[in-house]
Amino acid sequence: MRLVTYRRAGEVRHGRLTDDDRVVEFGDGDLEGYLTGRTDDAGGLEVALAEVELLAPLLRPGKLLAAAANYQDHVTETGGEPLDKSRLSPRLFLKPPTSIVGPGATIALPAVSTEVDWEAELAVVIGRRVRDISEADALDAVAGYMTSNDVSARSVDYGFPRDTDDKAVWFFDWLAGKWLDGFAPLGPWLVTADEVPDPQALSVHLDVNGVTKQTGSTKDMIFSVAELVAHASRLMTLEPGDVILTGTPSGVGAATGEFLTAGDVMTVAVGQLGQLRNTVA
Repeated sequence: MRLVTYRRAGEVRHGRLTDDDRVVEFGDGDLEGYLTGRTDDAGGLEVALAEVELLAPLLRPGKLLAAAANYQDHVTETGGEPLDKSRLSPRLFLKPPTSIVGPGATIALPAVSTEVDWEAELAVVIGRRVRDISEADALDAVAGYMTSNDVSARSVDYGFPRDTDDKAVWFFDWLAGKWLDGFAPLGPWLVTADEVPDPQALSVHLDVNGVTKQTGSTKDMIFSVAELVAHASRLMTLEPGDVILTGTPSGVGAATGEFLTAGDVMTVAVGQLGQLRNTVA
């Protein structure tokens, strides 16, 4: 199924999208209600997709995790050495729910950075509460998948001099660059896991103003979806509606010094999960 969150008559609701682009309504609120069992897929009112405003499938997930440096070609394109997986664990960080926007939303360039970049990514949505799940069982905990864009500020300027040679300053600037409002577009819908038999066999594509910037495949992840879910569950309890962004392939703007400017349009496509388009302002 393609599951959607949308606004109709001024209210946030969720449901499923039919093959002929009609929305079958399940209930109020976003898809968390469906994932936690408060609503079901019995369905009720049916409306045309064109009559509703699509929103991010999950508006305020309990956790929005993201994997850094999870494609070798992305690591090396920005000057890093190839990573030895045998001596490495997944590098996970958190993005705030206020970074989430949906398809078609405008992303405002922040005052603290002039170097805002794109990162096309597969997003994983957790479907049940798990802790310390094995890699072999990890995909059983996945409810579905989404297209996402880990928008990132590559530098941060607070308007006063700082010791930017300090590694700690660099790290926290890198992290802060992930947190800005609108920097986690998700959507346009959630595709249930039964329709994605192999999450490691999905193309990853991003263009800016119709020009291809990123072309890759989830098969090239350093840590697979199953490995990421299993690792995250060692650190914390994963709950229905939690989201994990799985890293980006090469082709980011930082590698060439090209960054987003007002009016740019980013379009992300991951497999057959739907196109996610956002304009920069």
